Amino acid sequence: MSYTNPDPEPERTTGLEPGGGVPPGETPPAESSLPAAGPLETHNPTKGWAKGPLALILILVVLVAAFFLVYAITLAL
Repeated sequence: MSYTNPDPEPERTTGLEPGGGVPPGETPPAESSLPAAGPLETHNPTKGWAKGPLALILILVVLVAAFFLVYAITLAL
């Protein structure tokens, strides 16, 4: 496997000015892409929510449901 430099050579690239700029109306050279160019993710949990926040949400839902149930019963009486 041979490695080629993805950067354009300024002396061989058409449309570049001496400082490396692009004149108005000219399309700049294409940008190269590298595989796996992003940062390496070291912490990426694969399983759903943590038990603590999920338990708090469930408790809150049960309390709100119980409140409305008791409120409905007191209105019916």
